[in-house]
Amino acid sequence: MASSRTEDADGPGTHGLRGRRAVVTGAGRGIGAAVARLLVDRGAAVCVVDRGVRELEAWRNAPVAQVAEDLSANGSARRVVAAAERELGGVDILVHAAGVLRRTPFFEVADEDWELHIRTNLRSTFFLAQECARVMRDQGAGGRIVALASDAWWTGGYDGSLAYAASKGGVVTLVRGIARELAPLRITVNAIVPGLVDTEMLRGQLSPEALARQTAAVPWQRPAEPAEIARVVGFVVSDAAEYMTGAVLNVSGGLLTY
Repeated sequence: MASSRTEDADGPGTHGLRGRRAVVTGAGRGIGAAVARLLVDRGAAVCVVDRGVRELEAWRNAPVAQVAEDLSANGSARRVVAAAERELGGVDILVHAAGVLRRTPFFEVADEDWELHIRTNLRSTFFLAQECARVMRDQGAGGRIVALASDAWWTGGYDGSLAYAASKGGVVTLVRGIARELAPLRITVNAIVPGLVDTEMLRGQLSPEALARQTAAVPWQRPAEPAEIARVVGFVVSDAAEYMTGAVLNVSGGLLTY
């Protein structure tokens, strides 16, 4: 996505994405769904990815390609990107929003809990970036890779989310390293770090007391809406962010100012 592509049908310097081809994981709900909707609205051709057909039900009649794939499985990244190439004709943007959070007290974390977080949140980030970067390299026009991290990479996590926090810390490290590797190819790689976001996952895992406690810690005094995170992603994948790579963007309502 070299700067010569800025003058598209949406006008110079806009965040329009007409003609771009995007893969969005975790698109069945929450932040991933909000990102996919925004990219579609801005003119991108989008391939939505989630673990099963049921998770993608909301997209059944939408003008998007759909891929049901469990990203913790071996070879899943290769299958997702091959399907996206086949359906879209190429890949210019990857937004990796898929993730898992299983809250478990420290003394009860088992091998399978640890492996679930590492394989789904961290391992998939590396291999999806690798597979998409291969396609972007061969296309020769640069690209955008965005990974969703979490404020937990810095705080260490709360309420039984230590394994999750460790995996998201790894995501931040990967983003910085991959950004250096891919900069000569004009592929930008950035991390978005949300704080508390009002999603089904959040509401389904925290008691009202825990949610109130975590919300009180946010200087903005409320969780983010998924669309607010999506708008930041929209900027990062646009031509306006051409020179930004290796960045870790704090979108936490001030939570990470502490």
